[in-house]
Amino acid sequence: MAMRSLSGLLRFWKVGLPIAAAVLAILVWWRSAAEPVQTTPVVQAFASQTLSVLNASGYVVAQRKAALSSKATGRLEWLGVAEGSVVKAGEVIARLERRDVLAQLEQATAQVGVAQAELTDAEQNAKRSEQLLAQKFISSSAHDAAVSRLNKARAAIAAAQAAERVAQANLAQTEIRAPFDAVVLTKNANVGDNITPFSSAIDSKGAVVTVADMSTLEVEADVSESSISRLRIGQPAEIGLDAIPGERFVGEIARMVPTIDRAKATRLVKIKFMTRDPRILPDMSAKVVFLERQLSDAERRPIVAVNRQAVAQIDGRQWVYLIEGDRVKRIEIVIPADAAAGKSAASSAAAGAAELIPVTNLKPGQRVVIRPGALKDGQRIKVVAQ
Repeated sequence: MAMRSLSGLLRFWKVGLPIAAAVLAILVWWRSAAEPVQTTPVVQAFASQTLSVLNASGYVVAQRKAALSSKATGRLEWLGVAEGSVVKAGEVIARLERRDVLAQLEQATAQVGVAQAELTDAEQNAKRSEQLLAQKFISSSAHDAAVSRLNKARAAIAAAQAAERVAQANLAQTEIRAPFDAVVLTKNANVGDNITPFSSAIDSKGAVVTVADMSTLEVEADVSESSISRLRIGQPAEIGLDAIPGERFVGEIARMVPTIDRAKATRLVKIKFMTRDPRILPDMSAKVVFLERQLSDAERRPIVAVNRQAVAQIDGRQWVYLIEGDRVKRIEIVIPADAAAGKSAASSAAAGAAELIPVTNLKPGQRVVIRPGALKDGQRIKVVAQ
């Protein structure tokens, strides 16, 4: 009897143990299996998103910009600036070789001295001639000759002075000066390069440097001609720059070019910056939000927000499931006090743009599970869509 019971027990372990192990393995696998989820980012939102009339993209440009070259042709002898140099209007920034021009100026100056001496002598001679004529010591024809000599001397000094001014102008043409207060953007030539006004010669340079007045920076954006009716001169705008993320700059429509680009069916709109920021540089990529009205200072401040569909209501509290590697971490969100009380127009306006909920304990760029369902804290997940 005992032997029969022992045999049955052995058969049970032989059959039941593998089944129990399989069930346990299935249970462990089920509990540790990665749950497929979709995620959404925590974002930084602005109130302008709800007050937008139209969005456009463009580039920062300087309205006063110049490529500087010399009027004369010659070899670059001196260059006093580099990229980023700040120059004042009238400042000499480069100079061509000018020994020959200096020699011409010295020669012209000497000719003026000779003509001046001849004029002085002719004036004295004419004065003496006039006195002698009054005393009848010389004839009228002799006095006329003295006067004629004086007139010739006066004409000669005028010609000499004109030649001196020409030489001075030729000397000035060997100097390159800043036309306005500016910053050097690019340096196109080096000392020793041949400079020609139109860069038509082989191995020669045209512009030595390119400068821009940074106080005239604006954004140029192409707007579809079908949307132009929504815009007006002086309309407020908000400018975002890819190079300065997380900040928005106050702008205003300054001009609209009075023609349509036939190929693109767009009109060029120019938006000026209301405040100058040294971080803003020409050719930066910009995104412009044209607004219904001016924003208050509070409305210009960004808020951190999360998509409402990522928030789970558990026991009367609001939670999100933050992605941490291949698992989720359940975090109770903290809503700003003014937004929770409905006192902040900026928070409510910015959050309303995409059904967002403002939060203070998350950071932009973090990802949370959208429509979390029955997820558990610490559960393994697999992201199937962003």
